[in-house]
Amino acid sequence: MYTEARDRRSGTFRATWMTDTDARLVATVAAIDAANALDPTRVEVGGQRAPGALLYGQRMSEALARLAPAASEHLQIAARGQHIERWTSPRKSYPDGRAGYLKWRNELKAFHARRLGEIMATSGYGEDDIARVAALVRKERLKADAESQMLEDVVCVVFLEHYVDAFMAKTAEDKMPDILAKTWAKMSPLGQEHALKLPLNPAIPRLLEAGLARQRAR
Repeated sequence: MYTEARDRRSGTFRATWMTDTDARLVATVAAIDAANALDPTRVEVGGQRAPGALLYGQRMSEALARLAPAASEHLQIAARGQHIERWTSPRKSYPDGRAGYLKWRNELKAFHARRLGEIMATSGYGEDDIARVAALVRKERLKADAESQMLEDVVCVVFLEHYVDAFMAKTAEDKMPDILAKTWAKMSPLGQEHALKLPLNPAIPRLLEAGLARQRAR
């Protein structure tokens, strides 16, 4: 496929060739972004307000590029769309308590996998590709599947980099050590290495260490 791309430095256009594979991926990411741009929740960043789901997907892709520069198409799609249209199924629409929370999370995973499958099919992907992305979004074989684990690492890094402060502001402080310790346990050594490089709120390492100490004492 022939296309034109703008040179970032000069601002001029140059001719380039895009493979069918590239075109499918670009179309899929664009469709995910278009869906997430409809999120009514607005987040302020850099003095501008953006749809929360759209920004989250972009942040996921940015973190994936740092942790896994050679990520597969499947992993790129799963990262960009793992929370696609999440606002359509709010937590408050499910019962309180752990059972309600788990039901919400499991049904969300199925919903995200289905929506990504619909988008991928429209972009020209086959059943095997769609099934692979669905398995990643559902976090199947976590720890055993390297790509599934990488997606989990990216989720945790994005949480710590962009969302942990707001989460901490609405969470009882005595609960944060255990939450952070559980987040840490979800990550691989690579994910933990990248997390340690983040410019975190100074309270986070202290709370994390307290949570890890609690775990060791049990």
